[in-house]
Parts: sequence; structure tokens; C-alpha cells
Amino acid sequence: MPTKRHKPEEVVSKLRQVDVLVSQGKSVADAVRAIGVTQVTYYRWKQEYGGLKVDQVKRMKELEQENTRLRRAVSDLTLDKLILKEAAKGNL
Repeated sequence: MPTKRHKPEEVVSKLRQVDVLVSQGKSVADAVRAIGVTQVTYYRWKQEYGGLKVDQVKRMKELEQENTRLRRAVSDLTLDKLILKEAAKGNL
């Protein structure tokens, strides 16, 4: 059975659902079971997304993508620089 990948917005809403259910008197285990994930997943999500709002999560994911793109660009430029240094050594 394939596992479902939750979008960050869904994760934040499910974390809020658990908070509501716990505040209504349910145990954390029952609340986590009600949203359909394991306790391990819940605590991992809470560590990563706890306290964030939906717009903050979207912005965080955008920044992570931009960071990845910039890291790739820097590594490509560094490689180009090293290749040019090697070529310059042979010419001199």
C-alpha cells in the first residue's frame, strides 16, 4: 500500500485538529488516531511545523526551493572556476 504524502498546508491543519481535540479532553493518542496518522508522524510534524501558520509554511517551502536553486548555482560556478584554473595552469 503506497504511503500518502501530505502537503505542508494539510500538515498544519491536521496539527491544529489535534490541538482542538486535545483541548476538548481527548488524549493525544486518540486525537492522532482521529486524524489518521501515527504518533511518530505526529511528533515529527509537530517538531517541523509546530507553531507555524499556513502562509508561513508556504513561504518556508519557497525559501527552501530558492536555497536549493542557489546552492546548485554556486556549485556550478565553483566547478567552472576550478576548470578555468586548471586550463590556465596548462597555458602558462
